Amino acid sequence: MGNTAGRAVRLRLTEIFASVQGESTRVGLPTVFVRLTGCPLRCVWCDTEYAFAGGQTHALDEILRTVAGFGLHNVCVTGGEPLAQKGCLALLEALCDAGHAVSLETSGALDIGPVDARVARIMDLKAPGSGEEAKNRWENIDHLRAGDEVKIVLADEADYTWARERIATHRLAERCEVLLSPVAGQLDPAQLAEWIVRDRLPVRFQLQLHKVLWADARGK
Repeated sequence: MGNTAGRAVRLRLTEIFASVQGESTRVGLPTVFVRLTGCPLRCVWCDTEYAFAGGQTHALDEILRTVAGFGLHNVCVTGGEPLAQKGCLALLEALCDAGHAVSLETSGALDIGPVDARVARIMDLKAPGSGEEAKNRWENIDHLRAGDEVKIVLADEADYTWARERIATHRLAERCEVLLSPVAGQLDPAQLAEWIVRDRLPVRFQLQLHKVLWADARGK
């Protein structure tokens, strides 16, 4: 992307930082996180409400220089809901062009179809306990491919039953990796693990590694 285009595309950012990936199949990998500001959803268990508003606006080429300065291969674009900003698609493309392994964490409420094919899309499905089940864009499932992942965060057994039924109905595990996570402090992780084993679900159990290491500290 040329310098003129890089200056023209601007995005509002909450933070950019380096840490280890705490979720997805990339868990544990040193990663640069680019957290965009803003989200149209209000999940009741959200742990990044600070990214709903505020932040600072930066030109795309400035963001790319900042990311490059960390010297890491893996980059995760997250939020908030990053796809709520129209410049997100250009950011993802530019990060791929720069040679990074790029992942996108998205709520699943917005169209993932236009996302650069080189990007691994980590897409949520919102269970009823989130309060945002109605925002699920089910058409996104048709866009999922082997390099993508579906993440479902569960607050209770009703959420688990809902997830189990959707995994079967939409044959999600045949499309990509499926990850189930408990809401911290609401669903006992051991209980979720037992349900998964009992039902022989073709999914991956995961905890949020960054919370184990740093609780809810920002920039970690």
